[in-house]
Amino acid sequence: MNILVCISKVPDTTTKIRFLSDASGLDTNGVTWIVNPSDEWYALVRALELKEAAGAGKVTIITVGGAEDEPIIRKALAVGADEAVRIDAPAYDAAFVAKQIAAWVKENPVDFILTGKETIDYNGSVMGGMLAAHLDVPYIALVEKLEKSGNTTQMHRDIGGGTEEVEVEGVFVASATKGLAEQRIPNMRGIMAARTKPIHVKTPADAQPGVKFKNYSLPPEKGACKMIDPDNMDELVRLLNQEAKVL
Repeated sequence: MNILVCISKVPDTTTKIRFLSDASGLDTNGVTWIVNPSDEWYALVRALELKEAAGAGKVTIITVGGAEDEPIIRKALAVGADEAVRIDAPAYDAAFVAKQIAAWVKENPVDFILTGKETIDYNGSVMGGMLAAHLDVPYIALVEKLEKSGNTTQMHRDIGGGTEEVEVEGVFVASATKGLAEQRIPNMRGIMAARTKPIHVKTPADAQPGVKFKNYSLPPEKGACKMIDPDNMDELVRLLNQEAKVL
């Protein structure tokens, strides 16, 4: 079983977001970077569980980024991945990343591909679908259960008010969400082993970014909180209707 897991580098969830003085991008000074949680906790861990259940196989992680991404790659290797691929190019946008990973997969076939449901910085949730389109394989989003039986894969996904059961033959791309696996904390053995696991650095494919980011801005600050006496429900309803306009 040969599984590919796509991972991404994102700011730690406690990071205070600041932009450069010209608003052209994130000010990375002092930022702590982590593996995108749904990539690590759900996609990677479920891939490792499937490999362990089969008693054989390989789990490869892949990312698009520069040499500065290698600490988070080592973290994913410490969780249990066997080897890593880093495509040496900035992760300009989801379309660019999908093209780069697809080009690598076309030269290095895998049984299936897992990725997290979305990154916690941009929350786009589109890279997996783009990747599947480039590879001309099925895409199943927001998978919360995945079982493998020979060449057939059974998956469950939440569709709001119910569960959809999906069965796929052959290669596919799936995005993982909460419930697919439980987070694993790297142990000392895994951390030490990660130091010597291979990271294959690849030249990017001939692809140009399709999106240019002009500027960034923070959301407006929250206004003052109005406190309403619990006995004055008429005033609360008036404010919700006339000022907040939610009724």
